[in-house]
Amino acid sequence: MDILLRILQLFLALSILILIHELGHFTFAKMFRIRVEKFYLFFDAGMALFRFKPRNSDTEYGIGWLPLGGYCKIAGMVDESMDTEHLKHDPQPWEFRSRPAWQRFLVMAGGVLFNFIFAIILYIGILAGWGESYVSNEDNCIYVNELAYEMGFRTGDRILSFDDYVPEKFGMLQADLARQTASKATVIRDGDTLDIYIDQRMISDVLNTPGMFGLAVPFVVDTIPPSSVNHDSGLIRGDRIVSIGGTPVRFVQDSRSILQAYAASDVPVEIVRDGDTLAMTMHVDSAGLFGIYTQLPGVKTKKYSVISAIPAGFRLAFSTIGGYVQDLKLVINPSTEAYKSVGSFISIGQIFPGSWDWYRFINILALLSIMLGVMNLLPIPALDGGHIVFTLYEMITHRKPSDRFLIGAQMVGMILLFGLMILAFGNDIVRLLR
Repeated sequence: MDILLRILQLFLALSILILIHELGHFTFAKMFRIRVEKFYLFFDAGMALFRFKPRNSDTEYGIGWLPLGGYCKIAGMVDESMDTEHLKHDPQPWEFRSRPAWQRFLVMAGGVLFNFIFAIILYIGILAGWGESYVSNEDNCIYVNELAYEMGFRTGDRILSFDDYVPEKFGMLQADLARQTASKATVIRDGDTLDIYIDQRMISDVLNTPGMFGLAVPFVVDTIPPSSVNHDSGLIRGDRIVSIGGTPVRFVQDSRSILQAYAASDVPVEIVRDGDTLAMTMHVDSAGLFGIYTQLPGVKTKKYSVISAIPAGFRLAFSTIGGYVQDLKLVINPSTEAYKSVGSFISIGQIFPGSWDWYRFINILALLSIMLGVMNLLPIPALDGGHIVFTLYEMITHRKPSDRFLIGAQMVGMILLFGLMILAFGNDIVRLLR
């Protein structure tokens, strides 16, 4: 059931984003009275699941059978359909090729523009409706995995900066380390400030090893639910467990292996309460847990009115765009091996939750809208970015690329896109096999 729900969410999200993107091209084309021959969700490839053409309209609307995208077929344009029939005739006033370069530029940029506007609107809605909650990096410590330990980090370190960049959100630490390509990290360890120098050859491992910086959670009691085996143990909110079975415990993560050894039995513990150390006995359930909730440190929540959410939504969208551009730079650089993290629909589907959650769905939808917009700006001929580059060249030099060149460039672009798709699916298959 979880897999089915993820597939449905992926299908719905991609359908919405494709329609938004193609609507951008469609809107500007109609604005400049350029004929749009087809407006399709998914590719029809000779067969449509549904189609209709309103009376007195030049546009056929439909749903194709191949769910790998969508398209807006604009008259007189060399696009991914590779339909060159129009080149056998003289340019017509309603065709794309007959319009001035600045209009063609806006038509091609319309899809990306609408993706970004859509993301901004979603972020404004998220901030106005739910606010913004995140675990602050300030005063929080890391719990390291093997890679972080090998790089010089230690459990309990508090990261202050990567070079001159001061990270704000704890959950973004690993991404920030990769994006900044920092030469050093400054941390506080046991009260002392020290620098950890980063081996750039390990950035590829950073990109492909999740969970590098876990949140080191102090074992401080928040609540003991009535169903807990320790509901009547005498614990109160604010107690800090510092020892279990005679073994010192600093963070919740330290307790897991110890508690497994005491599953379904009792264990002596030491707690600190108001500066005093107390000894008591606690119960461990059959799963190797105390059955208590601990306090999560450093959670910050910002609330916004509808008015204040507008500039905040713009800032969040632009920062997300900037972050994704940095990610693409890492992918393009072979030395980082970031290309191994490129994923297909399989990877995208896995980021959706196994149960319906409007907040997470809208957040993912906004992120995917930005990713789609940025990806389409890449200067690959089969993408909007390639068409934009050729149009800018024409606007600057006043020389229009020949139709023969555009056809050849389109074919090269399609080959590159197919190569990227093979890489993405290949990476996903390797990850599934592992």
